[in-house]
Amino acid sequence: MSALLSIEGVDVAYRRHRILSGVSLHVGTGEILGIIGETGSGKTTLARAVVGLAPVTAGRIRFDGTDLTGLRGRALRDWRRTGQVQYVFQDPLRALDPQHTVATIVAEGLTVAGRPVGDRVEWALSQVGLDPALATRTPGRISGGQRQRVLLARAIAMRPRLLLCDEPVSALDASNRNHVLRLLADLRTAAGVTVVVISHDLSSLAGIADRVAVLYGGRLVEHGPTEEVLTDPRHPYTALLTASAPSVRREHPIPAARLRRVGDGPVSEDGCSYADRCPFATSACAAVPELTGDTRAVACHHAGEWLAAVR
Repeated sequence: MSALLSIEGVDVAYRRHRILSGVSLHVGTGEILGIIGETGSGKTTLARAVVGLAPVTAGRIRFDGTDLTGLRGRALRDWRRTGQVQYVFQDPLRALDPQHTVATIVAEGLTVAGRPVGDRVEWALSQVGLDPALATRTPGRISGGQRQRVLLARAIAMRPRLLLCDEPVSALDASNRNHVLRLLADLRTAAGVTVVVISHDLSSLAGIADRVAVLYGGRLVEHGPTEEVLTDPRHPYTALLTASAPSVRREHPIPAARLRRVGDGPVSEDGCSYADRCPFATSACAAVPELTGDTRAVACHHAGEWLAAVR
């Protein structure tokens, strides 16, 4: 599978505070990639860096061979107008203008890019399972699930090649959550869109993602095929996530209590970001572990060894 998006050794920092450190990740054409991690792990920052909304201080982000980190000013604006990458924001109430109708919102990207709207609004709404009759309503007159789908409709109206979806189901009830997740999977097939889904909830990714990447403390700690990562985690943090999520637990889960140690969170840029919370940390963890492996990769000095202590 060819890489549509390549993230190569990316650092992101705000006012000398590093949010991401050396993140490398590739997304294949036609793939659904899930990015998982707790609040503050750097998930949203990584997605925002792809679309130029977060300052990349080191590394490169390439989209289909184009170096996005090298684009500035007019070149960046012109590239954005192509609509090849679309960002679906987390909070529909903040991302949708309450004064505009659904039709105006869905057509917004096309209008800014100077493209003809035509029947694209009706097409986009139908693609996300919304009645085109809703086009005349404002966001306050539709449900939360419908607002989330309007965000998706606005994105796919541009016929993007890549969708970045930031916590697309976090504020939805179970019924709407399942509907939106199925919709993302269907868009990959029907519209040929590559999808990156950011989530703190493993169960949201288990049914749709081809691969999962796990972030902790601004570093990538594990990635691989979804089923393998969820059933055979190789990093202690990933194991804690799976042991704490009943809907994705293995038949004989590792007890979450044996994987948890109370700490202050990631504080060191010199060592393993998880060391202060890891019950298996040793002096070796004072150095940053390298991410090793190809289709299945892990960044842990004791990858695999710690399993013997809990089984």
